[in-house]
Amino acid sequence: MSENLLFHSAKEYEDTISAKLNDTQLRKNLQSVMKTLKTNRKNLITSRYTDWEGLRELGKEVKAKALSNLDVLLDRFESNAIKNGFKVHWANDAKEANEIIYNLAREKHVSTILKGKSMASEEIHLNATLKEKGILATETDLGELIIQLIDEPPVHIVAPAIHKNRYQIGQIFKDKLNAPLESEPEKLNAIARKHLRKEFEDFKMGLSGVNFAIANEGAIWLVENEGNGRMSTTACDIHVAICGIEKIVESFEDACILDTLLVPSAVGAPITCYNNIITGPRKDGDGKDGDLDGPKEVHIVMLDNNRSKILSDSHYYRSLSCIRCGTCLNHCPVYDKIGGHAYLSTYPGPIGEVISPQLFGLDNCGYMVNLCSLCGRCSEVCPVKIPLADLIRDLRSEKALEGRGNVGSLSKTHPNKVEKFAMGVFASLATSGVKWRILLGLISIFSPLAKKISPILPGLKSWISCREFPHINASLHAKVKNIQGVIYE
Repeated sequence: MSENLLFHSAKEYEDTISAKLNDTQLRKNLQSVMKTLKTNRKNLITSRYTDWEGLRELGKEVKAKALSNLDVLLDRFESNAIKNGFKVHWANDAKEANEIIYNLAREKHVSTILKGKSMASEEIHLNATLKEKGILATETDLGELIIQLIDEPPVHIVAPAIHKNRYQIGQIFKDKLNAPLESEPEKLNAIARKHLRKEFEDFKMGLSGVNFAIANEGAIWLVENEGNGRMSTTACDIHVAICGIEKIVESFEDACILDTLLVPSAVGAPITCYNNIITGPRKDGDGKDGDLDGPKEVHIVMLDNNRSKILSDSHYYRSLSCIRCGTCLNHCPVYDKIGGHAYLSTYPGPIGEVISPQLFGLDNCGYMVNLCSLCGRCSEVCPVKIPLADLIRDLRSEKALEGRGNVGSLSKTHPNKVEKFAMGVFASLATSGVKWRILLGLISIFSPLAKKISPILPGLKSWISCREFPHINASLHAKVKNIQGVIYE
């Protein structure tokens, strides 16, 4: 079923979040990886970049320029890509994209597709759709392979299996691949390599995502660290690339700026192991000693799937600047407690909270915007300066039916009258110095009683289920009251 048609209730979110919070191994795994990624990024930026903030500003300008001229650049890319021998397809939504890829596979008598990493394919649920039609899509990225073996979606947009440690991965390989039980990373990599090499021996169709599509050259740029992406795109007869229309940039120079921001932000390294720039299918003379190199055909599926609608919004269009580095997830104090699966959407974390309601509707993903403390870390670290925290706050207004009403549908979302009344009362108290001091005084007196009866009070019972009851210091309140009195006098 397409994600566009799914509705996740508040209870479904809350049950999932509670389960993740109680999964101590998950939290331990996530915190360990997040700490490593953040530390590596910080150290690299400090030691290798003389003007990181200036580079961020350039990246912001590159994406803003591309988005403001997207229609022109898309036409230019298509024209140049066709000249290079690419076959370009346009997909308005997930259904059309899946149909294009399925029809290509059927036409070429393909029963198995080997995939490099592609979040766009996750977005359109390509694997599940092809499986229903009798075609197996096999992941070759190590992280994607691990989660495919246990039938889970990615937990992170860059590192799909960071929620599993090496002991858990060893058990997965033992159970699913009949491999010996191992826990050393080198041995685990060897098991995966041996398994995948058999898949690569004889396959006709490979699939990938696209990091950057260069309009002036009609070329696509893929970055990776494992080499599986290069195998998936060069050792096959037919290569299919899925490209979100927002991945277009004007020139190689623009792409280089974004790549220089992407890699440090994603993995804390100055460059990836592999940069694959593809300018078309193989041509006569490619390869050595008569052995032709590269695929006979390269197809590019240009995916819209509500991106045009996002672009038309004068406020939220900035979310299309995302280069999918995942650093906002790595720095999010909510994500590292619950992991990506708790967001119940392809794209988790701060960027997921911004783009998922726009891609799939507030009906489906509106609850996600609650999973934010508005601490602002995501905005501070975004390499292209997307104001994520501001956009999340504004989407909360949309969800409460107090925004502009431009985001998705709200057929199942209704204002909570009790909540709205409570917020109105709070606003009245918080904007009056006299009322606020009286409120603090009453709280300091009655909080011990409220703490005792909170497990049976409906509102407080829900609130303390995942929070500590606040301690109100009466003496501190008195000091604050005296200070306020002086100020107001």
